[in-house]
Amino acid sequence: MAARPLVAGVLAVQGDVEEHARALERSGARVRLVKTVAALREVDALVVPGGESTTVIKLLDWFGLTEPIVERVRDGLPFWGTCMGMIVAAHDVADMEQKTLDLLDVTVRRNAFGRQVASAEVPLDIPALGAEQFPGVFIRAPWIERAGPAVEVLASYGGHGVFVRQGNVMGTAFHPELTADGRVHDYFVKMATAAQS
Repeated sequence: MAARPLVAGVLAVQGDVEEHARALERSGARVRLVKTVAALREVDALVVPGGESTTVIKLLDWFGLTEPIVERVRDGLPFWGTCMGMIVAAHDVADMEQKTLDLLDVTVRRNAFGRQVASAEVPLDIPALGAEQFPGVFIRAPWIERAGPAVEVLASYGGHGVFVRQGNVMGTAFHPELTADGRVHDYFVKMATAAQS
């Protein structure tokens, strides 16, 4: 009997929701937009897209999603935060008193690569994805200033981690959903599918 398709949730309160949904579908997942606890219960994995981190933390509280997300991820739900989503997942934010979900043992620095005008696409070496470089799209992006011992740094740029994984939790400082290269989404879908078995 064939395994059922992975149902990947995309947090749909702010950010590149549709772009992630399309990329996840291309990677073979079914997509469910998540705005409620009921929707969260129906997914096998969760992506938190880019946006504004302090606003999203408030919206998670408003929708009653903060504790349910933390509980599910700590119980093994695969989680991927991109840009703002990585900030939300981090243990803490450098030089700021900012609430986070504390799912990923890293310290991040907001807007580390500069303002919107400093946004850029740069080729990244990501051995876990193969030899071909990945087009990293950085938009007011964070970087990782500290990674705990259980955190695997999968890619760095400018001397700082920009793609990390800690067990079932993944973070990227860049925006793979804004490129035609589906390898990071493929990686996440494979990771989440493996967690089902």
